[in-house]
Amino acid sequence: MKNKGTRFERDLIAELWKEGFAAIRVAGSGVSTFPCPDIVAGNGKVYLAIEVKMRKKLPLYLSSDEVAQLEKFSESFGAASYVALKLPRKKWKFFTIQMLERTEKNFKIDDDIYPLGLDLKEAIGKIIQKRFG
Repeated sequence: MKNKGTRFERDLIAELWKEGFAAIRVAGSGVSTFPCPDIVAGNGKVYLAIEVKMRKKLPLYLSSDEVAQLEKFSESFGAASYVALKLPRKKWKFFTIQMLERTEKNFKIDDDIYPLGLDLKEAIGKIIQKRFG
């Protein structure tokens, strides 16, 4: 499963480079004693900290600690934080921490939240779409 996750991270990095962002996978993300996202990207104006997730189906659950670590890194680094979610045969969707639904102990993205996700061009600030929800 880890190899598949790495492949998806690399695919997203390639898409970010195509959009003019320098992007790297962060070694040790998820196991470091310091908060660190899966991908860090920037173009000199916009900086992103991205936690990458893939699922066969919704919902996606994220631990409170995972979200807090992403938020902490992003604030320290000066980056916008996103959870990037890839579902089979769908394009990447990006969710800010504020978009995530709070559960009793964690956070989730379900069928109600998923349609509100941003596409890559929206996440990097190249286009803005109105969403109704």
